[in-house]
Amino acid sequence: MTVISVDELRETALIAGPELELAPAEAIIEWAVATFGSRFCVTSSMSDAVLSHLAATVAPGIDVVFLDTGYHFPETVGTRDAVAATMPVNVVTLSAKISVREQDEQYGADLWSRDPDLCCQLRKVQPLTDALEGYDAWATGLRREETPNRVIAPVVGWDERKGKVKVSPLARWTRDDVDRYIEAHDILVNPLHYDDYPSIGCWPCTRRVQPGNDARSGRWSGTGKTECGIHS
Repeated sequence: MTVISVDELRETALIAGPELELAPAEAIIEWAVATFGSRFCVTSSMSDAVLSHLAATVAPGIDVVFLDTGYHFPETVGTRDAVAATMPVNVVTLSAKISVREQDEQYGADLWSRDPDLCCQLRKVQPLTDALEGYDAWATGLRREETPNRVIAPVVGWDERKGKVKVSPLARWTRDDVDRYIEAHDILVNPLHYDDYPSIGCWPCTRRVQPGNDARSGRWSGTGKTECGIHS
């Protein structure tokens, strides 16, 4: 595939966003695969396999990038393994440049409790930036209704920091849309969802949420932090 310059990528994103705003999620992924080919991947936190399933129906064998922070719940790692074993995708597991032990030695133990922003930068944000070096575009499972910061997220946008096209096929989906898709297609779901964890991150920074409360209130509880930085 012809190499696309950064300026061309930016222009492509800015044109495609409005054009695809009302398109079904499958059509958005079809556009991304047709436009970027093997230089397009899907990222997944393994909260569920909805986005991976959608992408696999369009492009079997597509890369699904999973960031192993070293702090994941066993259920999350198990969901990743199940996706890799049962779906026609290529799960690519990537880790931070330094291990949790090395991070503890360099920054002190339990950095997540003292400086969660730095911990997320080291274990999520920078590793994703590194992981995307081989791609022109990537798909996320971001949905607008999840947080106020995501309300204006385009279905296709430009990430200036990464210099990549960011595709959010599920941006307009509601929680009900997700649940209907899971039921209709018997999609793999992280079992923690059934144990009062509606939003799943690293185990030190994720708490159970009582039914009826904001789904993301269990993330970085008590810190005022609402995003890891990947989507900011």
